[in-house]
Amino acid sequence: METRIADLEVRLTYQESTLEELNAVIVKQQTQIDVLQNQIEHLLTQLHAQNDPVATPTDERPPHY
Repeated sequence: METRIADLEVRLTYQESTLEELNAVIVKQQTQIDVLQNQIEHLLTQLHAQNDPVATPTDERPPHY
């Protein structure tokens, strides 16, 4: 009986350690996701700024009109 309890305690310790490692990985991944989302938003803002219709020489009347 004591051997079984000791085995369960060892397993529990191993599982707790594994859970902490997995949690650290998840936190790191979430940080990376947040950074990537910010970069995407920034790139989309730049893209939209480049695609906004700005008065081009073809849209303006020549000075002699």
